[in-house]
Amino acid sequence: MEKDLTVGEPQTVLWKFCLPLFGSIVFQQLYNIADSLVAGKFVGENALAAVSNSYEITLIFIAFAFGCNIGCSVIVSQLFGAKRLADMKTAVHTALISSAAVCLALMAVGLGLGASLLLAINTPEDAMADSLLYLNIYVYGLPFVFFYNVSTGIFSALGDSRTPFLFLACSSTGNILADILFVTAFDMGVAGVAWATFLCQGISCVLAVWVVFRRLRRIPSEENPHLFSLSLFKKFAVIAVPSILQQSFISVGNIMIQGVINGFGTGVMAGYGAAVKLNNLVITSFTTLGNGISNYAAQNIGAGKLSRIPQGFRAGLRLVWALCVPLTLLYFFAGRGLVCFFIDAPTETAVSAGVQFLRVLSPFYFVVSAKLVADGVLRGSSMMGRFMAATFTDLILRVVLAYGLSSALSSALGIWCAWPIGWAVAAVMSVCFYARGPWRAAEQQRERAAGEP
Repeated sequence: MEKDLTVGEPQTVLWKFCLPLFGSIVFQQLYNIADSLVAGKFVGENALAAVSNSYEITLIFIAFAFGCNIGCSVIVSQLFGAKRLADMKTAVHTALISSAAVCLALMAVGLGLGASLLLAINTPEDAMADSLLYLNIYVYGLPFVFFYNVSTGIFSALGDSRTPFLFLACSSTGNILADILFVTAFDMGVAGVAWATFLCQGISCVLAVWVVFRRLRRIPSEENPHLFSLSLFKKFAVIAVPSILQQSFISVGNIMIQGVINGFGTGVMAGYGAAVKLNNLVITSFTTLGNGISNYAAQNIGAGKLSRIPQGFRAGLRLVWALCVPLTLLYFFAGRGLVCFFIDAPTETAVSAGVQFLRVLSPFYFVVSAKLVADGVLRGSSMMGRFMAATFTDLILRVVLAYGLSSALSSALGIWCAWPIGWAVAAVMSVCFYARGPWRAAEQQRERAAGEP
């Protein structure tokens, strides 16, 4: 059901909207966690290393799907907030067509250059065959990834965070069961893990797209929408391209960091593979909540209600920091058990690497979450230049410091330390950019009006 985010008490509206988004991303991450868990437990440590290797490359593809999601979501949110419903429907059609073209290009690249990408990150010979097999099957399922992401962006733009949650809850549960069935009963190894994900993503994608079009038909509009609009495509691209570049460069940076990690051996690779899934669960959750704040900001900007933006920002901070407390404590004190959960008969090298990674990063979740909330407002208001400046600063610092500190300390600890430094510098930039936004004057005017007798 559509939800107008421009009315009601901002904290109540935002929290009700964002909490199902948090639940959705938890289930979304279960796709990858289930793959790693089943590979590590039922196939072996080398299989976990192979899935982790491929995962770093699949993040590049996900970056493009995520950018299309954000571009569609922000533009549709602004048009929905402004009640330009025919243009909103045209924007949906335009985003789907554009995303399909991007998807086809990426499939050609993935199938043609998969082996080269794996070699570029120093994939060990004993993990190459399984890594390439997993990656190729994932690429076959890219249309499902793209259209599902655009569909969830449309749901969010219309203020509906409950429908994506229900889809993901069902498909993620099915993915776990299919992983176990294909690997244990059918003895398919890494291929079983990949095909299980393919199957469940395909079902959820088809259902999501069907519900989107059914929902759009129920929304009345004075004019008939167009199949494609060049002007709306340009607006879509203004948001989507920077988001794609941001996520792509982060993924490329992660691949470069993965290459440094691979130099420390399969044990460290496996420990990092387990720990990074846990870390990505947190970061992706915060990013998704930031996307919810983008929808909130975009709808209110479309409606001309700038004074509600700072209230939403503060509510978003309270939400993510409330989540940071239990997650930080869990990862810092229970990291060993969580890492061991992913690997059958783990080596001490793997466990130590994973635990060390979590203990270095988890206290700084409060910092990076503040950045991601501010980024959400910047994206929702189309301030993409400032958003990208902070994001690229984070990425560049992490990559450079990963190389430098790992060499200086002669251990993987140097790589782990690069994360919090990059997060801290970028968080200061994003919050400062947010503080200088156009909503500051609107809020001051609202406060003066409220103080007058």
